[in-house]
Amino acid sequence: MIGLFARFAQRFTAMPARDPDEGYRTATVLELFFDLVFVVALAQGADGLHHAIVEGHPGTGTLGYVAVFFAIWWAWVNWTWFASAFDCDDALYRIATFAQMFGALWLAAGVPEAYEGHFAIVVTGYVIMRLALVSQWLRAAAANPGMRPAALRFAIGITAVQVCWVARLALPQAWAVPTFALLWMVEMAIPWWAEHHQATPWHPEHIAERYVLFTMIVLGESVLAATLAIKSAVAEHASTSTLVGVAISGFAIVCSMWWLYNSRPAGPFLRDRSRAFPWGYGHYAIFGAIAAVGTGISVMIDHRAGKASEAVLSTASAGATVAIPTAIFLFSVWCVHIKPHRPGRISDGAYLLGTALVLLTPLTPAPLELTAATLVAVTLATEHSKAAGVRPEGPASPA
Repeated sequence: MIGLFARFAQRFTAMPARDPDEGYRTATVLELFFDLVFVVALAQGADGLHHAIVEGHPGTGTLGYVAVFFAIWWAWVNWTWFASAFDCDDALYRIATFAQMFGALWLAAGVPEAYEGHFAIVVTGYVIMRLALVSQWLRAAAANPGMRPAALRFAIGITAVQVCWVARLALPQAWAVPTFALLWMVEMAIPWWAEHHQATPWHPEHIAERYVLFTMIVLGESVLAATLAIKSAVAEHASTSTLVGVAISGFAIVCSMWWLYNSRPAGPFLRDRSRAFPWGYGHYAIFGAIAAVGTGISVMIDHRAGKASEAVLSTASAGATVAIPTAIFLFSVWCVHIKPHRPGRISDGAYLLGTALVLLTPLTPAPLELTAATLVAVTLATEHSKAAGVRPEGPASPA
């Protein structure tokens, strides 16, 4: 019995830190599976926003989306950076990861109730995800004495906040927004506190690839949402000519977003670790905007197909559901992902001018088409600056 316990303890502690400089580090099949499960929860959040908008509740829908998306995104971010530093891919590691995936599915099941102000199921799923990650941090602490202080800070901080999330369920509704904002800030402060004196050995190129892959999956979810909306409109005998224009414009927007995001690699400037926090945290706006663009395209399809009355959803408000997240995407990508490379005035100007022009499109009769045209123009301008020999100035030096 003692020997069996000793062998289990030895297996439990076998989680050595990864080498942040190892070559050819790529995403694993488990990481790809993890992403696919999480995007199911993300799709539920976007669908809830869609229904809230077409039913005339854009304000409450947006607040619900912000909350649900944070839970999904933050759990994904925390595991992704942990896996980059400590992925050992043994049975215990996989089981703990599966537990987080189960928590994501549980959270997804509670999304419809969350949009009605009931967060018990969503919080339960979130706590499952976070406590499963705590078990992995404890294992990392046991296996890596040199990194034990940082790993234990992660474990203690995450556990304490989960107790607060559960306790929040008992508070009056009037406290919902301020307590959510407070716990949001505490959650995002934990990695900074834990790694303030000791960084975990995550791999810059691996992290950059993980974010690129998740970006593509979120873009794919947006395409799927728009496709299902078109299918529904066709089933209700909507005008095919009207839907063709929406489909082409929506697809042009999604393709342009993919092109713009992938125009610069993040790995090189992530080697300056002081850039990791603003880059990683800034993707909350990028990922959230991408998913919301898919919702906006679906709303525009409903509007063009006559599924929502003009009194509930005007052309301007329908156009805003695409224009606002598209503008957030453009500005966020420029701030977080492009500007650190110092790509030059032409590229910078294209992103900023494009952001401003997109925000004006809801004031026009064809907001979706003009948004698509603006994104295509931004893409052409940034590519033209490369073809014309305008060299980027290189990543900014550390402050």
